Amino acid sequence: MSVTSMRPIDAALAIRRVFADPDATEHVFEVIDALQGPNLKRMRARLQRSHTGRRLLATKPSMLPLLNDRESLRALPDGSLGRAYLEFVESEGITAEGLVEASEHVRENVEEEYLWIKDWLRDTHDLWHTVLGYQGDLVGEVALLAFSHYETGNLGVGAIAVLGWLKLGRVTDPRLGARATVRDGRRLAKQAAWFLEVPWHEWLGRPLEDIRRDLGVPRPVSYHPVRSSDVDISLTPA
Repeated sequence: MSVTSMRPIDAALAIRRVFADPDATEHVFEVIDALQGPNLKRMRARLQRSHTGRRLLATKPSMLPLLNDRESLRALPDGSLGRAYLEFVESEGITAEGLVEASEHVRENVEEEYLWIKDWLRDTHDLWHTVLGYQGDLVGEVALLAFSHYETGNLGVGAIAVLGWLKLGRVTDPRLGARATVRDGRRLAKQAAWFLEVPWHEWLGRPLEDIRRDLGVPRPVSYHPVRSSDVDISLTPA
């Protein structure tokens, strides 16, 4: 299968599965894969234009061993990215391996650099949560998808973000500002650095506040979380 393939029918079916079961992350990866298009090539080309990007492509660092070593993360200084990441995943009851398992059934036989880019995006996803301040609730995930769409250009990510924005506006109290939070995710991406070329593996011990400053994130977002158990986000008519 081509790295630039577009399979809109597969994507539409997967999108329905996403909204039928928002906690089943494997369906999100199905959508991303079905609407990959040329954005992997574009991301690789952009990485090749910077010194840090070229270094990442050459070394292809893996985040998994670092993120799975919770004792080492716990030993990092208070206020560091690694400690904040650990607090996030423990509060959400998730692991780095969980995203790996969710993505394994859409692995492609493509060039090594493309596989690394996909793995890097997957494995740093919860670091993006940590830096930006989004929780693992519906609003936080959709807002992060809006941020990620601007950063990666993946149409599948954008489609889920748009549909999530529409649906959250219908099933949540307008006073909670769910739609505004999702819109702000895209606005934040426009002013932030390109997260794909951040050497996350080298930054786990850095103060989180310094990282936010360097990446153009003025402060962690503030919003009202909405959990999947609180609302019906399925794509059935309202």
